[in-house]
Amino acid sequence: MPYLGAAYLWVKAAHVIFVIFLMAGLFMMPRFFVYHHQCAVGSDEDRKWIDREQRLLKIILNPSLILVWVFGLMLMVEIGAWQFGWFHLKLLFVLGLSAYHGWIAGYAKKLAKGLRPLSEKKLRLINEVPGIAAAVIVVAVIVKPF
Repeated sequence: MPYLGAAYLWVKAAHVIFVIFLMAGLFMMPRFFVYHHQCAVGSDEDRKWIDREQRLLKIILNPSLILVWVFGLMLMVEIGAWQFGWFHLKLLFVLGLSAYHGWIAGYAKKLAKGLRPLSEKKLRLINEVPGIAAAVIVVAVIVKPF
């Protein structure tokens, strides 16, 4: 039974808006990491990158992830999404992106401690993860292949 009524389109719009914000942050942060790797640990530039990464997490990524989930769950309930195969695929990739967000937050903490566990090349490759996930999610939601 629908519960959102006239608010449905507003909730859907909010969901898409915060997905865009989240994806922008998920694309930006690994690039920040690449640039951060290029500066000396403990330098002024290092501290600036730590600050930038923390701001991106606190101002864009964390709030966006929470709001994407809140609005997404509202939409899920509204349309009875559990009955659709395409939704299961979308949910799998959304969970993956949420885990990726957690990895990003953890890697930012490592950089803040002066650790550099991954190479710049690996960080550039990791930067492709959100794009691939977004492509699968968009196809699942728009095409609804199953």
